[in-house]
Formats: sequence, C-alpha cells, structure tokens
Amino acid sequence: MPQSLRTAALSLLDRRDWFYLLWLLVPLAAYTLLLRLLGLRLQGEAGGFFGTLGLLRSDFLFLGGYALLSVGLLAIFRRGWGRRAALVVLHASAVLVVVISTSAYQYLRSTGATLDYSVVAYYLTSFGEATGAISSEAPLYMWLILAEAALYAAFGPWVFTRAFLGPRREVGGEAPLRGVSRRRFIVAGVGAGAGVLLLRGSLLPEAARGQGTSVSRSPVSNLIATRIEESRMDAAAESVRVTNTLRGIRLEPTFRTRRRHVALIHLESTRERSVTPYNRDIATMPLLAGLARDNSLLVEWAYTTTPHTSKAITSVNTGLYPHPDTEIVEALPGAIPVPGIAALLAEQGYRTAWFQSATKEFEDRALLVENFGYGHFQAYEDMRTEGFQRSNYLGYEDDIMLEPSRRWLEENASSPTLVMYLGVTPHHEYRPVDRYGRRRFSGEEMLDRYLNNVRYDDFWVRNIIRQYRELGLYEETIFVIYGDHGEAFGEHGLKGHDPIPYEEVLRVPLIIHDPQGFDGGARIEGPVQLIDFPPTIVDMLGFRVTGGEYIGRSLLRPPEERTLLFSCRPDVTAMASIRGYEKYIYHYGKRPEEFYDLSRDPTEQNNLAPRVGRRELRRRREELLEWRARTAAIFEEHQRPA
Repeated sequence: MPQSLRTAALSLLDRRDWFYLLWLLVPLAAYTLLLRLLGLRLQGEAGGFFGTLGLLRSDFLFLGGYALLSVGLLAIFRRGWGRRAALVVLHASAVLVVVISTSAYQYLRSTGATLDYSVVAYYLTSFGEATGAISSEAPLYMWLILAEAALYAAFGPWVFTRAFLGPRREVGGEAPLRGVSRRRFIVAGVGAGAGVLLLRGSLLPEAARGQGTSVSRSPVSNLIATRIEESRMDAAAESVRVTNTLRGIRLEPTFRTRRRHVALIHLESTRERSVTPYNRDIATMPLLAGLARDNSLLVEWAYTTTPHTSKAITSVNTGLYPHPDTEIVEALPGAIPVPGIAALLAEQGYRTAWFQSATKEFEDRALLVENFGYGHFQAYEDMRTEGFQRSNYLGYEDDIMLEPSRRWLEENASSPTLVMYLGVTPHHEYRPVDRYGRRRFSGEEMLDRYLNNVRYDDFWVRNIIRQYRELGLYEETIFVIYGDHGEAFGEHGLKGHDPIPYEEVLRVPLIIHDPQGFDGGARIEGPVQLIDFPPTIVDMLGFRVTGGEYIGRSLLRPPEERTLLFSCRPDVTAMASIRGYEKYIYHYGKRPEEFYDLSRDPTEQNNLAPRVGRRELRRRREELLEWRARTAAIFEEHQRPA
C-alpha cells in the first residue's frame, strides 16, 4: 500500500480496526454473494459471466454502501460508549443481513419466488401460525448454516482479531486517538454519505433493472423496495373514495323461493387439472366424475380470486373480491363490509354451520367465520381426533368432520340449513393419509403425495353426500363442490400457491350437484369466478336481492362478457386479468409483463406481450391498479368512523 494511502486510511481507522472490519465484511460479502449465485442458479438466471454480474449489480451496490457506512461509523465513534453502541449496531445489522439473505434463499428454494416485505411482515406478525410451514420446508442443515453464519457475524471478528492481534492495548510510539478531528469527521461523513447513495442505488428503480427479473435486487434491498412499493399502493387506496352498494343488501322471498338445504364442500388446494371430471387421464376423483354426469352443472373454466384460503373463502361467502393486503384484514372484528350469504340466509330462517378439519387458530378463522355470519363453528380442536391421521401442520384428514356434522344436522335439519365443509387434506405438506389406500400417480414424490390426498377427498365428498342421504336430506340439498385455489409443482419454476398467477393455481374445479336439477348433467364454459357463488345460491333458492347488487353473476343466467381480476399473496407480488381467453399478468415491474391466449396456449408457455403493443399493456395494467385501489377502499371505507 502506498504510504499516502496508508496514512489516509490510518487517519480514519487504526490497523486493528481495519483488521476487525475485514474479518466482518469479507466473510459477510462472500456468504451473501454465494447464496445469491445459488439462487440465480435455481431460477435458471445464472447465464453468462456478464449477465450474472448484471444481476448482482444490486448486491455489489448494497455491500459497497454497507462497507462505507461501517467504516464511517467506526471512524466517528472511536472511544467510550459511542464506540460500544456503534459496534452493537454494526454486529446487529450484520446478523440481520445474514438472516435475511439465508431466509431469502430458503424461500426461493421452497417456492421459486423472491422474499418480499409483505411475506416477512406476515411471518413476523403471525409467527405462531407460520411455524408449521417454516419447519416443514426448512431442512435441518439450513438451520445449522443460519446459526453458524449468525454466530460468526455476532462474534467472529472479535474472536479472530483477538486471536491474531491480542487484546487491545496502546503500542509504544502510537498515541491513542482522542476525539474526532474535523478533517476525519468530514472524510468519514462524506464516505458514509456515499454509502447511503450506494444503498439507495441498490434498490434499482424500475428503469434501471436491466433484465427486469424478480431476482435482480439483493435480499435486503428487495425488502426495502417492496415496502416502498406497498406504501405507494396503500396511499393510492386511501385516496380512493367508493360507495359500497352492497352494505344494505337483503333477500326477499318470491313465488320461486324454495327453502332447500345448501352444502358448500371446499376442496382445499385442488386444481382443475388434477381431478378426473376435468382430466380423464388422471383417476384421482372418479366418484366426483360420476357425480358430475348426474344432475350436476360442471363449469369448465372456473377461477379463484386470490390463491389463498382465507382470501378465497371471502369471495365464496360475500361475493366480494378480498382485500389485496397480505394481512387477513377480513378476520379483523367487523371487517367484512357486506352481509355474508350465511347472515342473509339466517334472516330467512336458515340454520348455519361451519365445520373444518383445520385448526381454529390459523389466521383467526373463528372470527373470520363469525364475520361471515355463521351461527355454529367447529374446528378439529372440538372434535374427536382418535383414529384420524394428521394430514399436514394445519389439521387432520377431512373425514374427522363427518361425526360432528351428522350430530348438528340431526338437531337442526328441521329448518333449512347452510353448511360449509372446509377440508384441508390436500394442503401442503401433503402427508400420506392411508384410510383409502395409496396409488401411484407420479414419479415426483411431492406431486404423488398431493394427488393421493386429492384422491382421498373423492371419498370424503362421497361420505358427505351419503350422510345427507342417510338423514333423508339429499333430495332437498344443493351441493356446491369447489376448489379454493390450485397448487404449483414447478410448471413455471414456482411451487405452492400464494404468489402464483398462473393457471395451475388460479383455475379450480366447480361442480354444482342438484338432485332436482340439471337432468342428465350440464356444462357451461365460463369463465366463472368465486365471486359468483352468492348470487348463484340466491338464484337457485329463488330469493330476490334488494338493497344492492352483487358484482358477480348467477351461473343460471345467460353468460356476459366481463373481465375477471386476480391478486396474489403476498401483496405487491402479481396481479392478473382475463377477458375472454386473453390473460394479462402484471408483476409490479419485478418481472416482464405477460400476455397469453389461453384458447391456444392453456399452459401459458408463449408470452405474447412483446407483440401486443404498449398501449394495450398499459391499459390492462392501469385497469388492475385501479381495481386494486378500489377493492382496498371498499374495506377501508367500512372501517373508517362515520
């Protein structure tokens, strides 16, 4: 090192401090860059040398900014309590970088998606609920790697500095540095300011993202950037004022009214391509396929609204699009801005009940069901669990609901009833449930386990219908059998459901079985969405809606051209719209926009966005952003004091 440079460096920090920082910053940089390279390889983005460097630009800016800020911090605070506080901040931030980088890699490894702010916020506020999902996906060796890396970030530099240089002491000929000279303060301040600029640059605004992929930011920068994006979206929603035309909605009997029973059968995480009525090549649900051919309406193109259970069932029960926030806003006290179908039917003399094989604790499900207006709620904690298997970290196999639902029906079926059966067996982590045996559907283990659990629900649906027959209720019951969302197994490089806007997740089965209707079976093409459930049920029962109008439509009415709209979870991940067979996907600028012709490309392999034209893409994007703000505003207006 030239003498002038060495002198300048030592004017900021002494040799021991430089040694200390190198033992902190170099391993930290190596660790985070290694995880990013592994992540790029998982995403298939690790191409040529210069392409990879381009994708790591944000990481280099972040690490450079972090290093300059670290030097400036130790240069300003050289002694006393200020130095101790600076060291605490330095090590705490290093540990945080390690935790975020490791978590982002594991999340990418598990789901194929980036770790955004809303995901972290959800896990932190709902840690007890999320522990099952976290523990089921994170292998032991990742926990060990995280623990070792965090321990090193906390104590490693001190250990190595002490081992090589011994305890801190004054050396002859070197007077201890006292105070902060004006020159050193200015230099340190300029360096820290440059660090801040580099950190800001690491956020990579949309115009500077180069390849525009979802992995172009460093993990920490991505959390900050997505938080900023989410704040902008929230501000946009707050500026919107809407009139909730459904707040005063009521049902009125007509000459067509028939007070029949209604059973909603919820097929958890079930995608249409994995059930036999939609795919004859897969024998997961032959019993349901037979049912679909007999007094049933099968919807060929049915869609969820948001691929997350608590959000999807909001649409099923209220006819609304759910709140776009990651948080389950709908489960806050009094948060639902319209009466649910259960509350409306209860006013007409119906008895209502909700049974689920999942825990009542997850996402405040009991309060959410209360907001929907159900009179009775029962989760597995209030059921006999002996003789039933765990199906996943959320609950038990779905047959556990049969006995309590039979007792309730025996006590209440003298009145018309609305009953929700919310299953959970096909939900991740797809534990094997052996009650009805196992078959070989796929050579991929997780997909095979999933398909076997879908097969389990074929028997479960049969058992529910058999129960209604045995109780003498079958002929007077309308059965609505539906999936809340699908599941991805790498079709587009992603796994799971929450952040995925593709057909394998958005498209679901929907079969309405009516022993007194649809003679010989009926089919409609669609597209249909979960918001259509309340108006369809009301129409089938013969009631008239007053005091408002549903945004969905009854499936018994002639089809009309409309645009279906979708949000993903976590928020600010992706949105989509479908009009006819044209599907548009917006990734909030994290990835290029996508446009598909589903009539020719149902598996979304050929992105037509470059051919569509900027004007059409902008129109579809603005439509989604306006819809998101309007949807959020409906809930926000309801919560504002009058």
